[in-house]
Amino acid sequence: MSTKTPVSDAALNQLFFDARSQNGYTDQPVSDEQIKQLFDVLQMGPTSMNCLPARFVFARTQEMKDKVAACAAPPNQDKISGAPVVVIIGMDMDFVEQLPKLFPHADMRGMYTGNDQLIADTAFRNSTLQGAYLIMAARALGLDCGPMSGFNPQAVDDVFWSETKVKTNFICTIGHGDPSKVFPRLPRYDFDEVCKLA
Repeated sequence: MSTKTPVSDAALNQLFFDARSQNGYTDQPVSDEQIKQLFDVLQMGPTSMNCLPARFVFARTQEMKDKVAACAAPPNQDKISGAPVVVIIGMDMDFVEQLPKLFPHADMRGMYTGNDQLIADTAFRNSTLQGAYLIMAARALGLDCGPMSGFNPQAVDDVFWSETKVKTNFICTIGHGDPSKVFPRLPRYDFDEVCKLA
């Protein structure tokens, strides 16, 4: 019998029900220690064969945030420039080379040899998972997030991942959210609309 118990309603509210995508932040800073703790938490989430393909740039200086903002659509530029931290979640298309370290009990590199589609699918799926873990870890640690698309991935790649095999997946602002800038909660589905018990 499992000894685990459900987390409290307060925890669920902080992680899901009360948590919102942020459009602006207060002046309260995010420290380097908080960023490092955030990474330590998020990397414990599961990925396929522990491949951990996500790579992260935590843009903290105004210069770096403005460089990210310059790659974004106009509605997102102020959100990025004004955030305490902007995280670029990338995916390392060369993640296979790290498998002997991360999955040491079997050499799985051969299954990827010559299969660029499998590499791309694995990198995208698992870096997306890691980006989601980042959001949930940030919320668990008392931070707020603003994940977004709405940017030019190639432009971000050229600025932050040049001369590497990392490609940008998505970006996410982090800080302490300003409640006055949050939009009303949008609709969600009822269970029977999108779920089946099989």
